[in-house]
Amino acid sequence: MILDDVHRGITKRQKRKRIGRGPGSGHGKTSGRGHNGYFSRSGASRRLGFAGGQMPLARTVAKRGFNNKQFADKVLAINVSKLEAKFENGETVSPETLAERGLAKGTFDSIKVLAGGELTKKLTVQAHRFSRTAEEKIRQAGGTAELLS
Repeated sequence: MILDDVHRGITKRQKRKRIGRGPGSGHGKTSGRGHNGYFSRSGASRRLGFAGGQMPLARTVAKRGFNNKQFADKVLAINVSKLEAKFENGETVSPETLAERGLAKGTFDSIKVLAGGELTKKLTVQAHRFSRTAEEKIRQAGGTAELLS
């Protein structure tokens, strides 16, 4: 193997292939589309999953199962260690303050506080759900865990 040969022919900004610019270009006349047929026409494209006229795999394999995931509540999970890092002693943790501090991004239906990490600060935490150990950690640090409806 020749080391110099590895990068030969590779360019960072490759020029666009200009088709239909005469016989001298090598991409003239039929512009790389062959002669007649479906793919010589404009707007020709294969359907997704098209298998050349034979029975498509999606229709060969039986339909199975059911999934309710699209209707399930989107729960935002926050560990106690994140609250420790982003909040000061005596502060109130609510959905609004979580959004301000960049912990609650996107759309969600409820917030659940989990027990990952340690908590040493006294916080008033307002959330829709708490894990049992997270609630214990908040209480041991001298804070309160308030359930939102």
